Amino acid sequence: MAVASGTERQTSPAEGPAHGRSLGESALALGRRFLTMREGSIIVVTLIAIVYFSSSVPRFVTLDSFKTLLPYFAPYAIIAAGEVFVMINGEIDLSVGATWLFIPFVYYKINNSLGLPLVPSLILSLVVAMVIGAVNGFFIAYVGISSFVATLGTLFVLDGLTLVISHATQVTTPGASLGKTSTFGQIFGVGTYSELIWALGIVIVLQLVLSFTRWGIYTVAVGGNRLGSAEAGVDVRLVLVRNFVLCALLAGFAGILEAVRSTTSTPDPGSSNDFLFFSIAAAVIGGTLLQGGEGTVVGALIGAIFLGVLQDGLTLKGVSSNYLFLYLGMAVLIAMTINTFVQRVRLGSGHG
Repeated sequence: MAVASGTERQTSPAEGPAHGRSLGESALALGRRFLTMREGSIIVVTLIAIVYFSSSVPRFVTLDSFKTLLPYFAPYAIIAAGEVFVMINGEIDLSVGATWLFIPFVYYKINNSLGLPLVPSLILSLVVAMVIGAVNGFFIAYVGISSFVATLGTLFVLDGLTLVISHATQVTTPGASLGKTSTFGQIFGVGTYSELIWALGIVIVLQLVLSFTRWGIYTVAVGGNRLGSAEAGVDVRLVLVRNFVLCALLAGFAGILEAVRSTTSTPDPGSSNDFLFFSIAAAVIGGTLLQGGEGTVVGALIGAIFLGVLQDGLTLKGVSSNYLFLYLGMAVLIAMTINTFVQRVRLGSGHG
C-alpha cells in the first residue's frame, strides 16, 4: 500500500502540469477557432474600437451615446443584410442608396395622392421597391448585363425620379407627426429602439435563411459555381432575381424607417450615396467576399456596428469633419487587412 501511495505521489505532480497544458492548449485552440470564424476578426476589431473610444471619450459608454449610435448603424445593417445575398452570388447592387432615397417619396405620394391609410401606403411602396429589385434582376439574369452597369443605371434613374416627383423639395413623412404615442410611429421608426429591433430581427431571420433553407443553400451554390449549380438543377436566374428583390425591399424599408424617424424626406442624392457605400462596406468588412460564394449576415451587422462606432466615436472626440472620412477610410483598410489575414489563416487551417 505504501508503495502504491508513493507511486501516486510521484505521478500526481506530473499529471498537474500535463493537465494545465491540456487546458492551455484547449483555450488556445478555442481562441484560434474564434478568430478564424468569418465574424471573429471584425468582432475583435470592433471591441478594440469600443475600448479605445471608451478610454478617450468618457461619455462614449452611456445610454444617451448608445441612442445616438443607433441611427449610425441600424439602417446600414438592414441594407447590408440584403446586399450580402446579392454579393454571395458574385454580384453587387449599386442602386440600394437610390432606392433608400426614392421609396419614402413613393410612400408620401401614395399616402397623399391616393388617400390610403399609412400601413397600406407603406406596403404598396415596398411593393414598388420589390419591382425595382425585379427589374435589376431581370436585366442581370435574363438580359445578361453586368450587375455593376445595370444597378449603376438604376441608381441614376431613381435619383432622377426622386428629384422629379419631389420637385426637389423636402416633404414631411406621413405618420411621423403622430409621434411616439402612436403604434405606427413606435413600430416604424419614431420609437427609440425600433430601428435596432428591426435590424436585429431581419439579421437573425436572414442568417437562418442563409444557413438552413434551400434559398440560402442555392444562393451560396450559385455564388460558388454558377455553371455547376445550373447543371445540378438549380434555377440560377430565379435565385439572382429573388436576391435582387430582397436587396431592394430592405433598402426601401430602411429608407421609410429613416424618413419616419427624422420626420422628413429630403431629395439629396449625396446622402443616398453614403448609405450605398457604408452598407457595402459593412457587408465586406463583416466577411462577405466580393467575388461571391461566401458571406454572413451576422458579419454584416457587426461590420455596420463597427462603422457606427467609428462615426460616433470620432464625432464625440471632436474630430473635424475634414478628417472624418480620412480616419474612416484608414480604419476600414486596417479592418479589411486583418480580415484578409485571418481568412488566409482559416483557409490554411482547414476552417474555410
